[in-house]
Amino acid sequence: MSRFTLVLALAGSLSAGIALAADITVRQKGSTFDQEKVTVRVGEEIVFLNDDRVAHNVMSASGGNKFNLGLQKPGDSQAIAFEKAGRVDVRCAIHPKMKMVIEVTE
Repeated sequence: MSRFTLVLALAGSLSAGIALAADITVRQKGSTFDQEKVTVRVGEEIVFLNDDRVAHNVMSASGGNKFNLGLQKPGDSQAIAFEKAGRVDVRCAIHPKMKMVIEVTE
């Protein structure tokens, strides 16, 4: 194998390992989250989509990775990036039964 071929093979291997994270969308429908638990890496985003007929207010209920999306009307979506590893308890401030967990890993 020539040096040129080896360099190309290594470059291909490295770029394959640096794949972009797939977008994760959490939908709100029927006054529930469509997922109970999601795992993301530090720096990745989750899109919260209100796919419901009523408004929601998605927020974190834990110390790390605090966020509050405010009032999300039907059809609204917002992305949140997670900057710290740890567990994030997510709730809807309007509908207390709406709960989910996000695990943020290194």
